[in-house]
Amino acid sequence: MKALWNGAISFGLVSVPVSVVPATERHAVHFRQIHQHEGGLIGRVRNLKVCELDGEPVGLDEIGRGYETSTGTIPVSDAELDALPLPTAKAIEIVSFVPAASINPAAFGAGAYYLAAPDPIAARPYVLLREALSRTSRVAVAKFAFHQRERLGLLRVVGDALVLHGLRWPDEIREADVPAPTVDVTEDEVQAALALANAMTTDTLEGIRDHYRDAVEELLAAKAHGERTQAPEAPAPVIDLMAALEASVQKAREARGETEATVHELGAKKKPAKKAAKKTTGAADGRTPRRRA
Repeated sequence: MKALWNGAISFGLVSVPVSVVPATERHAVHFRQIHQHEGGLIGRVRNLKVCELDGEPVGLDEIGRGYETSTGTIPVSDAELDALPLPTAKAIEIVSFVPAASINPAAFGAGAYYLAAPDPIAARPYVLLREALSRTSRVAVAKFAFHQRERLGLLRVVGDALVLHGLRWPDEIREADVPAPTVDVTEDEVQAALALANAMTTDTLEGIRDHYRDAVEELLAAKAHGERTQAPEAPAPVIDLMAALEASVQKAREARGETEATVHELGAKKKPAKKAAKKTTGAADGRTPRRRA
């Protein structure tokens, strides 16, 4: 795969040359904007870039960027942005190491990239950084410039590779200002929820599919052959929470090929076995038994 970016990881005074390649790909079904005419004719709707001064369409190679102010627009060229004195222009600069659990999941952006050592010279410092991260519960927070702006990122180890995740800046994360429910739940309900979580636990994400994409593809295939598809029935509302948990546990266990078990069996702790009573020759009340004549 062709590298998106070539540079280096700045790790103190250590420089780790890396090539950046995308770690994800999109498989969504893409639609086009259309205009349906009478008689079944379909015209494609296109987006045109038009200059407001003369109303003429403008090609992408003719479009620049500008910053709007109260007195007018300031044009800014790509060359001027590329010449900005950023230390991250050609380097992924590690700024700190933090515990992995301290990263707010809301900070994760859409970008994820694999970092590769482009040559044998880069292999040694690459492995050094990888081992330093692997032997701790920390991740590296770094700054890097990509798509003509400086970004915040997180470096961690996945398998034998270093992975760079895009992060949002701290001032872009909103406080969790949502009302917290105060409903009391029973211990049986908690144990049922734990049992369901145990029954649904897997080691990997393999096998999880995008059912919406599958349904869209089936719809398109059916329409291409002049067939009609049937809409699925809406799920019934949950009335009995415990019954719904019981049924969910059973369904999850059947999907994994496990034997039948109730929620209480899954959620309850095993009680220690009772010790066998010691055999004695005395009476139960501790008195010496009388001899028979």
